[in-house]
Amino acid sequence: MSATIFEKGMNGRSGSYLPPNDCPVGDLDLAAPRRGEIGLPRIGEQDLIRHYVELAGKNYHIDKGMYPLGSCTMKYNPVINEELARLPGFAGLHPAQDEADVQGALELMHRLERDLCEITGMSAFSLQPVAGAHGELTGMMIARDWFRRRAEKRTTVLVPDSAHGTNPASVAICGFTPKTIPSNDRGLIDPGALAAACGDDTAVLMLTLPNTLGLFERGIERIVEIVHGAGALVYMDGANMNALLGIVRPGAIGIDIMHVNLHKTFATPHGGGGPGSGPVGVREHLAGLLPVPRVVESGGRYSLSDDRPETIGPVHSWYGNFNVLVKAYAYIRSLGGEGLREAAENAIINANYLMKLVSERYEIAYPGPCMHEFVASGSGLKRFGVRTTDVAKRLLDYGLHAPTVYFPLIVEEALMIEPVETEKKETLDHFAGALSAIAREAQEDPDLLHKAPVTTPVRRLDEASAARSPQLCWPGGCREP
Repeated sequence: MSATIFEKGMNGRSGSYLPPNDCPVGDLDLAAPRRGEIGLPRIGEQDLIRHYVELAGKNYHIDKGMYPLGSCTMKYNPVINEELARLPGFAGLHPAQDEADVQGALELMHRLERDLCEITGMSAFSLQPVAGAHGELTGMMIARDWFRRRAEKRTTVLVPDSAHGTNPASVAICGFTPKTIPSNDRGLIDPGALAAACGDDTAVLMLTLPNTLGLFERGIERIVEIVHGAGALVYMDGANMNALLGIVRPGAIGIDIMHVNLHKTFATPHGGGGPGSGPVGVREHLAGLLPVPRVVESGGRYSLSDDRPETIGPVHSWYGNFNVLVKAYAYIRSLGGEGLREAAENAIINANYLMKLVSERYEIAYPGPCMHEFVASGSGLKRFGVRTTDVAKRLLDYGLHAPTVYFPLIVEEALMIEPVETEKKETLDHFAGALSAIAREAQEDPDLLHKAPVTTPVRRLDEASAARSPQLCWPGGCREP
Protein backbone atom coordinates (compact mmCIF):
# COMPACT_ATOMS: atom_id res chain seq x y z
CA MET A 1 0.00 0.00 0.00
CA SER A 2 1.28 3.51 -0.79
CA ALA A 3 2.57 5.74 1.95
CA THR A 4 0.24 8.45 3.20
CA ILE A 5 0.90 12.12 2.57
CA PHE A 6 2.00 12.42 6.21
CA GLU A 7 4.48 9.58 5.84
CA LYS A 8 5.94 11.15 2.72
CA GLY A 9 6.37 14.54 4.39
CA MET A 10 9.67 15.47 6.01
CA ASN A 11 10.68 18.33 8.30
CA GLY A 12 12.14 21.30 6.45
CA ARG A 13 10.31 20.73 3.20
CA SER A 14 7.70 23.10 1.88
CA GLY A 15 5.42 23.53 -1.08
CA SER A 16 5.57 27.31 -0.86
CA TYR A 17 7.60 29.32 -3.37
CA LEU A 18 6.58 32.75 -2.14
CA PRO A 19 9.29 35.21 -1.04
CA PRO A 20 9.65 35.96 2.69
CA ASN A 21 6.97 38.19 4.13
CA ASP A 22 8.29 41.75 4.56
CA CYS A 23 5.05 43.16 5.98
CA PRO A 24 4.75 43.92 9.70
CA VAL A 25 3.06 41.16 11.66
CA GLY A 26 0.41 42.14 14.16
CA ASP A 27 -1.59 40.24 16.72
CA LEU A 28 -5.09 39.11 15.79
CA ASP A 29 -7.86 39.41 18.34
CA LEU A 30 -9.19 35.85 18.03
CA ALA A 31 -11.76 34.26 20.30
CA ALA A 32 -9.96 30.90 20.09
CA PRO A 33 -6.32 31.40 19.02
CA ARG A 34 -4.36 28.39 17.81
CA ARG A 35 -1.98 27.13 20.51
CA GLY A 36 0.39 25.09 18.39
CA GLU A 37 1.14 23.45 15.04
CA ILE A 38 -1.90 22.16 13.17
CA GLY A 39 -0.15 19.05 11.90
CA LEU A 40 -0.09 19.66 8.16
CA PRO A 41 2.33 17.46 6.20
CA ARG A 42 5.61 19.10 5.20
CA ILE A 43 6.12 18.16 1.59
CA GLY A 44 7.34 19.78 -1.62
CA GLU A 45 4.92 20.83 -4.34
CA GLN A 46 6.18 18.27 -6.87
CA ASP A 47 5.82 15.36 -4.45
CA LEU A 48 2.41 16.67 -3.40
CA ILE A 49 1.12 16.70 -6.99
CA ARG A 50 2.58 13.26 -7.72
CA HIS A 51 0.98 11.84 -4.59
CA TYR A 52 -2.54 12.89 -5.55
CA VAL A 53 -2.12 11.93 -9.21
CA GLU A 54 -1.07 8.46 -8.00
CA LEU A 55 -4.14 8.24 -5.76
CA ALA A 56 -6.41 9.36 -8.58
CA GLY A 57 -5.06 6.57 -10.77
CA LYS A 58 -5.91 3.98 -8.12
CA ASN A 59 -9.46 5.22 -7.74
CA TYR A 60 -12.22 4.21 -10.15
CA HIS A 61 -14.04 7.03 -11.92
CA ILE A 62 -16.17 7.65 -14.98
CA ASP A 63 -13.20 8.88 -17.04
CA LYS A 64 -11.35 5.63 -16.30
CA GLY A 65 -13.96 3.07 -17.32
CA MET A 66 -17.61 2.13 -17.65
CA TYR A 67 -20.01 2.07 -14.74
CA PRO A 68 -22.64 -0.57 -15.68
CA LEU A 69 -24.82 0.30 -12.68
CA GLY A 70 -28.36 -0.78 -13.41
CA SER A 71 -30.93 1.76 -12.20
CA CYS A 72 -28.23 4.44 -11.88
CA THR A 73 -27.22 5.74 -15.30
CA MET A 74 -23.50 6.58 -15.22
CA LYS A 75 -22.59 7.80 -18.68
CA TYR A 76 -19.83 10.06 -19.89
CA ASN A 77 -20.55 13.76 -19.50
CA PRO A 78 -19.19 15.96 -22.32
CA VAL A 79 -16.56 18.31 -20.93
CA ILE A 80 -18.16 21.24 -22.77
CA ASN A 81 -21.16 20.97 -20.44
CA GLU A 82 -18.89 21.32 -17.41
CA GLU A 83 -17.19 24.32 -19.01
CA LEU A 84 -20.53 26.01 -19.66
CA ALA A 85 -21.68 25.44 -16.09
CA ARG A 86 -18.46 27.10 -14.90
CA LEU A 87 -18.91 30.27 -16.97
CA PRO A 88 -18.50 33.23 -14.57
CA GLY A 89 -21.95 34.57 -15.49
CA PHE A 90 -23.48 31.33 -14.18
CA ALA A 91 -21.06 30.14 -11.50
CA GLY A 92 -20.75 33.57 -9.93
CA LEU A 93 -24.44 34.14 -9.34
CA HIS A 94 -26.01 34.51 -5.92
CA PRO A 95 -29.61 33.31 -5.49
CA ALA A 96 -30.58 36.53 -3.75
CA GLN A 97 -29.50 38.77 -6.63
CA ASP A 98 -32.02 41.11 -8.17
CA GLU A 99 -33.98 39.61 -11.05
CA ALA A 100 -32.67 42.28 -13.39
CA ASP A 101 -29.14 40.93 -12.84
CA VAL A 102 -29.97 37.29 -13.61
CA GLN A 103 -32.08 37.48 -16.74
CA GLY A 104 -29.88 34.96 -18.54
CA ALA A 105 -30.20 32.40 -15.76
CA LEU A 106 -33.96 32.85 -15.54
CA GLU A 107 -34.30 32.54 -19.32
CA LEU A 108 -32.29 29.30 -19.26
CA MET A 109 -34.55 27.87 -16.57
CA HIS A 110 -37.67 28.93 -18.46
CA ARG A 111 -36.39 27.40 -21.71
CA LEU A 112 -35.37 24.18 -19.92
CA GLU A 113 -38.88 23.81 -18.49
CA ARG A 114 -40.32 24.21 -22.00
CA ASP A 115 -37.87 21.67 -23.41
CA LEU A 116 -38.77 19.12 -20.73
CA CYS A 117 -42.45 19.64 -21.48
CA GLU A 118 -41.83 19.04 -25.18
CA ILE A 119 -39.77 15.90 -24.51
CA THR A 120 -42.18 14.34 -22.01
CA GLY A 121 -45.56 15.64 -23.21
CA MET A 122 -46.31 17.18 -19.81
CA SER A 123 -47.92 20.62 -19.45
CA ALA A 124 -45.67 22.22 -16.85
CA PHE A 125 -42.49 21.52 -14.87
CA SER A 126 -40.85 22.62 -11.63
CA LEU A 127 -37.05 22.56 -11.51
CA GLN A 128 -36.85 22.79 -7.71
CA PRO A 129 -36.38 19.15 -6.64
CA VAL A 130 -32.69 18.29 -6.32
CA ALA A 131 -32.77 14.49 -6.58
CA GLY A 132 -34.88 11.70 -7.99
CA ALA A 133 -36.25 10.76 -4.58
CA HIS A 134 -36.94 14.45 -3.93
CA GLY A 135 -38.93 14.52 -7.18
CA GLU A 136 -40.89 11.46 -6.06
CA LEU A 137 -41.69 13.15 -2.76
CA THR A 138 -42.79 16.32 -4.56
CA GLY A 139 -45.02 14.29 -6.85
CA MET A 140 -46.67 12.54 -3.91
CA MET A 141 -47.22 15.91 -2.19
CA ILE A 142 -48.96 17.17 -5.34
CA ALA A 143 -51.18 14.06 -5.41
CA ARG A 144 -51.98 14.42 -1.70
CA ASP A 145 -53.07 18.05 -2.12
CA TRP A 146 -55.07 17.24 -5.26
CA PHE A 147 -57.28 14.83 -3.37
CA ARG A 148 -57.48 17.04 -0.29
CA ARG A 149 -58.84 19.90 -2.40
CA ARG A 150 -61.38 17.53 -3.91
CA ALA A 151 -62.35 16.31 -0.40
CA GLU A 152 -61.51 12.73 -1.37
CA LYS A 153 -60.05 10.53 1.33
CA ARG A 154 -57.67 8.26 -0.55
CA THR A 155 -54.91 6.62 1.47
CA THR A 156 -53.31 3.90 -0.67
CA VAL A 157 -50.57 4.16 -3.31
CA LEU A 158 -49.99 1.10 -5.47
CA VAL A 159 -46.29 0.37 -6.07
CA PRO A 160 -45.25 -2.47 -8.41
CA ASP A 161 -42.49 -4.72 -7.10
CA SER A 162 -40.49 -3.69 -10.19
CA ALA A 163 -40.43 -0.02 -9.13
CA HIS A 164 -37.44 1.88 -7.79
CA GLY A 165 -36.65 1.13 -4.17
CA THR A 166 -37.15 4.71 -2.96
CA ASN A 167 -40.79 4.82 -4.10
CA PRO A 168 -42.38 3.26 -0.99
CA ALA A 169 -40.45 5.64 1.27
CA SER A 170 -41.66 8.69 -0.66
CA VAL A 171 -45.21 7.35 -0.38
CA ALA A 172 -44.99 6.78 3.37
CA ILE A 173 -43.45 10.20 4.11
CA CYS A 174 -46.51 11.83 2.52
CA GLY A 175 -48.87 9.89 4.75
CA PHE A 176 -50.01 7.34 2.18
CA THR A 177 -49.85 3.58 2.65
CA PRO A 178 -47.83 1.75 -0.01
CA LYS A 179 -49.30 -1.46 -1.38
CA THR A 180 -47.15 -3.76 -3.49
CA ILE A 181 -48.41 -5.04 -6.83
CA PRO A 182 -46.59 -8.26 -7.83
CA SER A 183 -45.18 -8.64 -11.33
CA ASN A 184 -46.34 -11.42 -13.62
CA ASP A 185 -43.99 -14.08 -14.96
CA ARG A 186 -42.81 -11.66 -17.65
CA GLY A 187 -41.76 -9.00 -15.13
CA LEU A 188 -44.65 -6.69 -15.99
CA ILE A 189 -47.73 -5.34 -14.22
CA ASP A 190 -50.65 -7.74 -14.52
CA PRO A 191 -53.72 -5.66 -15.51
CA GLY A 192 -56.01 -8.13 -13.76
CA ALA A 193 -54.09 -7.88 -10.47
CA LEU A 194 -54.00 -4.11 -10.83
CA ALA A 195 -57.75 -3.88 -11.39
CA ALA A 196 -58.36 -6.06 -8.33
CA ALA A 197 -56.13 -3.82 -6.19
CA CYS A 198 -57.72 -0.52 -7.30
CA GLY A 199 -60.51 0.82 -5.16
CA ASP A 200 -62.12 3.92 -3.70
CA ASP A 201 -59.11 4.44 -1.40
CA THR A 202 -56.52 4.23 -4.22
CA ALA A 203 -54.79 7.56 -4.73
CA VAL A 204 -51.94 6.81 -7.10
CA LEU A 205 -50.27 4.09 -9.10
CA MET A 206 -46.55 4.82 -8.80
CA LEU A 207 -44.82 2.95 -11.59
CA THR A 208 -41.30 3.08 -12.99
CA LEU A 209 -41.19 3.17 -16.80
CA PRO A 210 -39.21 1.36 -18.08
CA ASN A 211 -39.18 -0.64 -14.85
CA THR A 212 -36.13 -1.73 -12.89
CA LEU A 213 -36.05 -5.01 -14.77
CA GLY A 214 -35.36 -2.99 -17.92
CA LEU A 215 -38.79 -3.73 -19.36
CA PHE A 216 -41.39 -1.44 -20.89
CA GLU A 217 -44.95 -1.96 -19.71
CA ARG A 218 -46.52 -3.14 -22.97
CA GLY A 219 -50.01 -2.77 -21.52
CA ILE A 220 -49.44 0.82 -20.37
CA GLU A 221 -52.56 2.17 -22.06
CA ARG A 222 -54.74 -0.41 -20.31
CA ILE A 223 -52.92 0.23 -17.03
CA VAL A 224 -53.62 3.97 -17.23
CA GLU A 225 -57.24 3.27 -18.16
CA ILE A 226 -57.72 1.05 -15.08
CA VAL A 227 -56.21 3.60 -12.68
CA HIS A 228 -58.07 6.58 -14.10
CA GLY A 229 -61.27 4.54 -14.06
CA ALA A 230 -60.84 4.20 -10.31
CA GLY A 231 -60.48 7.98 -9.97
CA ALA A 232 -56.76 7.74 -9.13
CA LEU A 233 -53.65 9.34 -10.62
CA VAL A 234 -50.74 7.74 -12.44
CA TYR A 235 -47.25 8.76 -11.29
CA MET A 236 -44.29 7.78 -13.43
CA ASP A 237 -40.81 7.49 -11.97
CA GLY A 238 -38.93 8.84 -15.00
CA ALA A 239 -35.41 8.03 -13.81
CA ASN A 240 -35.10 5.67 -16.80
CA MET A 241 -36.20 8.29 -19.32
CA ASN A 242 -32.93 7.87 -21.22
CA ALA A 243 -34.55 4.84 -22.88
CA LEU A 244 -37.63 6.81 -24.01
CA LEU A 245 -36.26 10.08 -25.41
CA GLY A 246 -37.92 10.86 -28.72
CA ILE A 247 -39.76 7.51 -28.62
CA VAL A 248 -42.40 7.81 -25.88
CA ARG A 249 -43.95 10.98 -24.44
CA PRO A 250 -45.45 10.01 -21.06
CA GLY A 251 -48.01 12.80 -21.10
CA ALA A 252 -49.44 11.44 -24.35
CA ILE A 253 -50.18 8.05 -22.77
CA GLY A 254 -51.99 9.54 -19.78
CA ILE A 255 -49.28 9.92 -17.12
CA ASP A 256 -50.44 12.61 -14.66
CA ILE A 257 -47.24 13.30 -12.72
CA MET A 258 -43.63 12.35 -13.36
CA HIS A 259 -40.10 13.29 -12.48
CA VAL A 260 -36.99 13.14 -14.61
CA ASN A 261 -33.41 12.90 -13.40
CA LEU A 262 -31.37 15.58 -15.12
CA HIS A 263 -28.29 14.08 -13.46
CA LYS A 264 -28.88 10.76 -15.23
CA THR A 265 -30.78 11.26 -18.46
CA PHE A 266 -29.34 14.64 -19.41
CA ALA A 267 -25.56 14.43 -19.07
CA THR A 268 -24.43 14.99 -15.49
CA PRO A 269 -22.94 11.73 -14.13
CA HIS A 270 -25.02 10.24 -11.34
CA GLY A 271 -23.58 8.89 -8.13
CA GLY A 272 -21.37 9.92 -5.24
CA GLY A 273 -24.05 11.92 -3.51
CA GLY A 274 -24.70 14.68 -6.00
CA PRO A 275 -25.26 17.22 -7.25
CA GLY A 276 -28.59 16.07 -8.61
CA SER A 277 -31.79 17.45 -10.04
CA GLY A 278 -35.19 15.78 -10.24
CA PRO A 279 -37.66 18.17 -11.93
CA VAL A 280 -41.35 17.27 -11.64
CA GLY A 281 -43.78 17.59 -14.52
CA VAL A 282 -47.57 17.46 -14.44
CA ARG A 283 -50.47 17.59 -16.84
CA GLU A 284 -52.64 20.70 -17.07
CA HIS A 285 -55.14 19.82 -14.31
CA LEU A 286 -52.31 19.66 -11.74
CA ALA A 287 -50.17 22.59 -12.93
CA GLY A 288 -51.40 24.98 -10.26
CA LEU A 289 -50.05 22.71 -7.50
CA LEU A 290 -46.41 22.84 -8.61
CA PRO A 291 -43.88 24.33 -6.15
CA VAL A 292 -43.15 28.06 -6.17
CA PRO A 293 -41.49 30.25 -7.16
CA ARG A 294 -41.98 29.66 -10.89
CA VAL A 295 -40.16 31.44 -13.69
CA VAL A 296 -42.58 33.49 -15.80
CA GLU A 297 -41.99 35.54 -18.94
CA SER A 298 -43.68 38.77 -19.96
CA GLY A 299 -42.59 41.06 -22.77
CA GLY A 300 -39.22 39.38 -23.08
CA ARG A 301 -38.42 39.83 -19.37
CA TYR A 302 -38.22 36.98 -16.87
CA SER A 303 -39.20 36.99 -13.21
CA LEU A 304 -39.94 34.65 -10.32
CA SER A 305 -43.59 34.38 -9.32
CA ASP A 306 -45.25 33.03 -6.18
CA ASP A 307 -48.72 33.78 -7.53
CA ARG A 308 -50.06 30.23 -7.40
CA PRO A 309 -52.87 30.00 -4.82
CA GLU A 310 -53.04 26.17 -4.98
CA THR A 311 -49.29 25.52 -4.84
CA ILE A 312 -47.85 22.98 -2.42
CA GLY A 313 -45.25 25.67 -1.63
CA PRO A 314 -41.48 25.50 -2.01
CA VAL A 315 -39.78 22.13 -1.65
CA HIS A 316 -36.20 23.44 -1.63
CA SER A 317 -34.41 26.61 -0.66
CA TRP A 318 -34.04 28.90 -3.66
CA TYR A 319 -34.61 27.32 -7.07
CA GLY A 320 -32.78 23.98 -7.30
CA ASN A 321 -29.27 22.92 -8.32
CA PHE A 322 -28.62 25.51 -10.99
CA ASN A 323 -25.30 24.10 -12.28
CA VAL A 324 -27.06 20.84 -13.14
CA LEU A 325 -29.75 22.80 -14.99
CA VAL A 326 -27.09 24.49 -17.13
CA LYS A 327 -25.52 21.15 -18.09
CA ALA A 328 -28.89 19.59 -18.90
CA TYR A 329 -29.91 22.54 -21.07
CA ALA A 330 -26.59 22.40 -22.93
CA TYR A 331 -27.00 18.65 -23.47
CA ILE A 332 -30.54 18.97 -24.83
CA ARG A 333 -29.70 21.89 -27.10
CA SER A 334 -26.52 20.32 -28.46
CA LEU A 335 -28.24 17.05 -29.40
CA GLY A 336 -31.61 18.34 -30.51
CA GLY A 337 -34.63 16.11 -31.03
CA GLU A 338 -32.96 13.68 -33.43
CA GLY A 339 -29.86 13.42 -31.23
CA LEU A 340 -31.90 12.68 -28.12
CA ARG A 341 -33.76 9.90 -29.90
CA GLU A 342 -30.46 8.49 -31.14
CA ALA A 343 -29.16 8.49 -27.54
CA ALA A 344 -32.19 6.45 -26.45
CA GLU A 345 -31.82 4.05 -29.37
CA ASN A 346 -28.14 3.55 -28.54
CA ALA A 347 -29.01 2.81 -24.91
CA ILE A 348 -31.47 0.13 -26.04
CA ILE A 349 -29.11 -1.38 -28.63
CA ASN A 350 -26.19 -1.51 -26.17
CA ALA A 351 -28.30 -3.19 -23.49
CA ASN A 352 -29.69 -5.83 -25.82
CA TYR A 353 -26.28 -6.54 -27.35
CA LEU A 354 -24.65 -6.95 -23.95
CA MET A 355 -27.56 -9.06 -22.67
CA LYS A 356 -27.03 -11.48 -25.55
CA LEU A 357 -23.32 -11.82 -24.70
CA VAL A 358 -23.89 -12.23 -20.96
CA SER A 359 -26.63 -14.83 -21.52
CA GLU A 360 -23.99 -17.31 -22.71
CA ARG A 361 -22.77 -17.76 -19.10
CA TYR A 362 -25.47 -16.24 -16.87
CA GLU A 363 -29.23 -16.71 -16.63
CA ILE A 364 -31.25 -13.71 -17.82
CA ALA A 365 -34.09 -13.09 -15.39
CA TYR A 366 -36.55 -12.00 -18.08
CA PRO A 367 -35.35 -13.03 -21.55
CA GLY A 368 -36.41 -11.12 -24.62
CA PRO A 369 -35.93 -7.54 -25.76
CA CYS A 370 -35.10 -5.12 -22.97
CA MET A 371 -34.87 -1.36 -22.88
CA HIS A 372 -31.80 0.36 -21.38
CA GLU A 373 -30.85 -2.30 -18.83
CA PHE A 374 -31.34 -5.96 -18.01
CA VAL A 375 -31.10 -8.24 -14.99
CA ALA A 376 -28.90 -11.32 -15.05
CA SER A 377 -28.59 -13.83 -12.22
CA GLY A 378 -25.52 -15.42 -10.71
CA SER A 379 -27.59 -18.13 -9.02
CA GLY A 380 -26.07 -20.77 -11.30
CA LEU A 381 -22.67 -20.18 -9.68
CA LYS A 382 -23.92 -21.08 -6.19
CA ARG A 383 -23.28 -24.77 -6.90
CA PHE A 384 -19.57 -23.87 -6.91
CA GLY A 385 -19.91 -21.89 -3.67
CA VAL A 386 -19.69 -18.55 -5.50
CA ARG A 387 -22.06 -15.64 -4.88
CA THR A 388 -22.82 -12.50 -6.85
CA THR A 389 -20.70 -10.54 -4.36
CA ASP A 390 -17.69 -12.62 -5.39
CA VAL A 391 -18.33 -11.85 -9.05
CA ALA A 392 -18.58 -8.13 -8.30
CA LYS A 393 -15.31 -8.12 -6.34
CA ARG A 394 -13.49 -10.14 -9.00
CA LEU A 395 -14.48 -7.62 -11.69
CA LEU A 396 -12.18 -5.12 -9.93
CA ASP A 397 -9.23 -7.35 -10.78
CA TYR A 398 -10.20 -6.99 -14.44
CA GLY A 399 -10.17 -3.20 -14.09
CA LEU A 400 -13.96 -2.97 -14.25
CA HIS A 401 -16.62 -1.57 -11.97
CA ALA A 402 -19.33 -4.01 -10.92
CA PRO A 403 -22.98 -3.63 -11.91
CA THR A 404 -25.68 -3.17 -9.28
CA VAL A 405 -25.96 -6.41 -7.30
CA TYR A 406 -28.77 -8.01 -5.27
CA PHE A 407 -31.32 -5.58 -6.72
CA PRO A 408 -34.11 -5.87 -7.65
CA LEU A 409 -34.87 -8.23 -4.80
CA ILE A 410 -37.32 -10.29 -6.85
CA VAL A 411 -34.35 -11.80 -8.75
CA GLU A 412 -32.08 -14.22 -6.90
CA GLU A 413 -28.38 -13.24 -6.94
CA ALA A 414 -29.24 -10.31 -9.20
CA LEU A 415 -26.74 -8.57 -11.49
CA MET A 416 -28.50 -5.44 -12.74
CA ILE A 417 -26.54 -4.24 -15.78
CA GLU A 418 -26.90 -0.95 -17.66
CA PRO A 419 -24.22 -0.29 -20.30
CA VAL A 420 -25.62 3.18 -21.23
CA GLU A 421 -25.60 4.85 -24.62
CA THR A 422 -22.09 6.30 -24.50
CA GLU A 423 -20.14 3.02 -24.35
CA LYS A 424 -18.67 1.59 -27.55
CA LYS A 425 -18.87 -2.01 -28.74
CA GLU A 426 -15.28 -2.85 -27.74
CA THR A 427 -15.99 -1.85 -24.15
CA LEU A 428 -19.11 -4.00 -24.03
CA ASP A 429 -17.17 -6.94 -25.48
CA HIS A 430 -14.48 -6.52 -22.84
CA PHE A 431 -17.01 -6.40 -20.01
CA ALA A 432 -18.87 -9.47 -21.27
CA GLY A 433 -15.55 -11.28 -21.70
CA ALA A 434 -14.61 -10.53 -18.11
CA LEU A 435 -17.93 -11.86 -16.81
CA SER A 436 -17.47 -15.00 -18.90
CA ALA A 437 -13.94 -15.52 -17.56
CA ILE A 438 -15.18 -15.09 -13.99
CA ALA A 439 -17.88 -17.72 -14.54
CA ARG A 440 -15.18 -20.10 -15.73
CA GLU A 441 -13.00 -19.26 -12.70
CA ALA A 442 -15.96 -19.96 -10.41
CA GLN A 443 -15.98 -23.51 -11.68
CA GLU A 444 -12.21 -24.07 -11.79
CA ASP A 445 -10.93 -22.03 -8.81
CA PRO A 446 -13.78 -20.72 -6.63
CA ASP A 447 -11.37 -19.84 -3.81
CA LEU A 448 -9.82 -17.19 -6.05
CA LEU A 449 -13.18 -15.43 -6.25
CA HIS A 450 -13.66 -15.68 -2.49
CA LYS A 451 -10.38 -13.76 -2.04
CA ALA A 452 -11.07 -11.17 -4.75
CA PRO A 453 -10.06 -8.48 -5.35
CA VAL A 454 -6.40 -9.50 -5.25
CA THR A 455 -4.83 -6.73 -7.39
CA THR A 456 -6.30 -3.59 -5.83
CA PRO A 457 -4.55 -1.34 -3.26
CA VAL A 458 -7.17 -2.37 -0.69
CA ARG A 459 -8.41 -5.96 -0.47
CA ARG A 460 -11.99 -7.01 0.25
CA LEU A 461 -13.56 -4.86 2.94
CA ASP A 462 -15.98 -5.85 5.66
CA GLU A 463 -18.73 -3.68 4.23
CA ALA A 464 -21.36 -4.56 6.83
CA SER A 465 -19.09 -3.53 9.72
CA ALA A 466 -18.03 -0.38 7.88
CA ALA A 467 -21.67 0.66 7.49
CA ARG A 468 -22.65 -0.20 11.07
CA SER A 469 -19.53 1.04 12.86
CA PRO A 470 -17.95 3.88 10.84
CA GLN A 471 -14.70 5.36 12.15
CA LEU A 472 -12.94 8.69 11.73
CA CYS A 473 -9.23 8.27 11.07
CA TRP A 474 -6.28 10.67 10.96
CA PRO A 475 -2.50 10.31 11.50
CA GLY A 476 -2.94 10.03 15.24
CA GLY A 477 -5.43 7.16 15.18
CA CYS A 478 -9.10 6.31 14.67
CA ARG A 479 -12.26 6.57 16.70
CA GLU A 480 -15.98 6.10 16.19
CA PRO A 481 -17.83 9.34 15.35
